[in-house]
Amino acid sequence: MSEKTASVHWVGAGKAGQGQISTETGALDKYPYGFASRFGDDRKGTNPEEIVGAAHAACFTMAFSFAADKAGIKTDTIDTTAAVRLAKDGDGFVIDRIALTLRAKVPGMDDAAFQKLAADAKANCPLSKALAAVPEITLTATLVE
Repeated sequence: MSEKTASVHWVGAGKAGQGQISTETGALDKYPYGFASRFGDDRKGTNPEEIVGAAHAACFTMAFSFAADKAGIKTDTIDTTAAVRLAKDGDGFVIDRIALTLRAKVPGMDDAAFQKLAADAKANCPLSKALAAVPEITLTATLVE
């Protein structure tokens, strides 16, 4: 069993408010976020969707690597991007899509086996399972030479 924690401190109301996100490991330590970093062009702060995307990409990549290792396949490099879309939903918002893009160098692996391994990793990584309520989670997997 593993349990990790994160916390948020928020000051102010609504759009004018500002938050700070911290994680147990200190990877994020009072990292700023607010309305402008979520819905505007503020690039100094983060936002929940970006953090969900980072977590999903990291979890999926690790699941792919572990699955390859279990199958006796040595991966060289694995790069994953997760694009998380926040869409208007009535008076609120919803995450309606996560698009995973995988580019991996796996010497000696054919594309069919690569696609199956990637699809299995997507289906079985804990973050994919936790995010099952997202209506669309796609995967584009490219095997690079």
